[in-house]
Amino acid sequence: MAETYETYKVLGFKRKFKLPKLSPPQDVIDLFSLCTNKELQMSPDHFRRFLIQFQGDKDVTVDYAKGIMEQALHQLRPDFAMCCFTVDDFFNFLFLDEFNGPINLEVHHDMTAPLQHYFIYTGHNSYLTGNQLIGGCSVKQIIKSLKKGVRVIELDLWPTSSKEGIHVLHGGTMTTPVALRTCFESIKEHAFVKSPYPVIITLEDHLTPNLQAKVAEMVTEIFEDTLYCPKAGDHNEFPSPEALKYRVLLSTKTPKDQHRDRINSNQDDNMSYLNHDLSQIPEIYFEDENEDAANENPGETTPPYVDIIGIPATKANKKLKKALTVESGKANRLSLSEQTLERAASLYGADLVRFTQKNILRVYPKGTRVTSTNFKPLRAWMHGVQMVAFNMQGYGRSLWMMHGMFRSNGKCGYVKKPDFLMSVGPNNEVFQPKVPLGVKKTLKVRVYMGDGWHTDFDRTYFDKYSPPDFYTKLYMVGVPADVRKEKTKVINDVWTPIWNEEFTFPLTVPELALLKIVVREHDTGKDDFAGQTCLPVSELRTGIRVVRLRDKRGKKFKSVKLLMQFAFE
Repeated sequence: MAETYETYKVLGFKRKFKLPKLSPPQDVIDLFSLCTNKELQMSPDHFRRFLIQFQGDKDVTVDYAKGIMEQALHQLRPDFAMCCFTVDDFFNFLFLDEFNGPINLEVHHDMTAPLQHYFIYTGHNSYLTGNQLIGGCSVKQIIKSLKKGVRVIELDLWPTSSKEGIHVLHGGTMTTPVALRTCFESIKEHAFVKSPYPVIITLEDHLTPNLQAKVAEMVTEIFEDTLYCPKAGDHNEFPSPEALKYRVLLSTKTPKDQHRDRINSNQDDNMSYLNHDLSQIPEIYFEDENEDAANENPGETTPPYVDIIGIPATKANKKLKKALTVESGKANRLSLSEQTLERAASLYGADLVRFTQKNILRVYPKGTRVTSTNFKPLRAWMHGVQMVAFNMQGYGRSLWMMHGMFRSNGKCGYVKKPDFLMSVGPNNEVFQPKVPLGVKKTLKVRVYMGDGWHTDFDRTYFDKYSPPDFYTKLYMVGVPADVRKEKTKVINDVWTPIWNEEFTFPLTVPELALLKIVVREHDTGKDDFAGQTCLPVSELRTGIRVVRLRDKRGKKFKSVKLLMQFAFE
């Protein structure tokens, strides 16, 4: 085959760059030779050997291996006559993520424990499409979140100007409202498109008792039998995700708790912030958890509204340590801002962990995140926080970590917390992230090569005068002792870089570790973004795997991928 070249113009001169043919690295050639006993073709029996000995698969039969090969060959060589791989077939198979991806795609965690045993994929202000102050409200963002596997949808309920209807918007701002009924109907239609496990709707209820009665009527009419209504004693312990399959739960304050709360002046002052330089405002609290409920005498609300609350909510309107006290009897949901979580983790870390062993804790972004950015979620997860509420319409490194965590367990939106977060020692001690631990596992990561940019990007996207200069950065995030970053060398002027570099990551708490992978293109100024993904370490499949990369918003590129190897010691 003739060699191909790419031409770039520089100051009137032409520069020619050879386009390398995608070919297997020497490690892959050696592996093929070893598995086939140096034969030129890989049989199903040889392939089975590869899957068991080098990929770490278990209980693989020859028939199963043959089935995988046939499916792959239909894509690689549709006119194949015999079920066998050449070395090029084998190499191309390694790049097929539907067969050789880096994580398990099936639900495999125990789903029969109570809800507080799980990290739950949670949205914040789920109806907002952009900015927290002047953005729009739409069911499109709710639908998009549900299709991504988000299991907790937040709605802010406010009376219409006539005081007779209910709409959803970010109160005290210039966001445009959307009708509550439209939100509920969209949730019903799309709730279980991605996952069969329960959808929880958290309501910030700023309604009068009469309007609460309308909500109860609307909810029961729209969701019918899918709505979970707890029976007497159910609040002592939450049901399991398995028991709540295809069910919808509401979580909000009970009318009794709403009546006890006082109006928070911060909500009333929101509009005044629009006339100030936001950079000068130290804190903005939009998240009032029902504190602005009724402007009329609350009285007794209709019983149905109480009956439809599947997860009762409370707010830390008393001393923080007292709010984190584990009470006997009923379990609740408590909401804290990200700043309060930081303070609680610093002062009352053990109390935080104990609280989340019985109750559900939700943490939401601080009010100054008006552009819908997010905070780093690891501290919350380290302390057992189940609902780390994120602005799903944004993007950034924190959201990449959120995406990474919930690629676990078949992307079903529920990830079983590690046992150590739910256990208590003989002296009532619990897990504390700050306490140094010994290395439990060591992860070895080899970055072989990358491909696909030439297909997905214009040839001058990264560099006007030459092919790109790619490098890969690896970030290990988790408990403080496990945080680490590594970087490959820069490969100059090549669309298909071959690095073949190995890195080692000692891990004290691998169960909470995430491997963030970012590819950049080296430049004289700021390096260009070329792809990212984030993978839960506890879910990694060993062996040589293809890793699909994504854009900044988390959408998969059509072709861009890395070939990597993962091994645990």
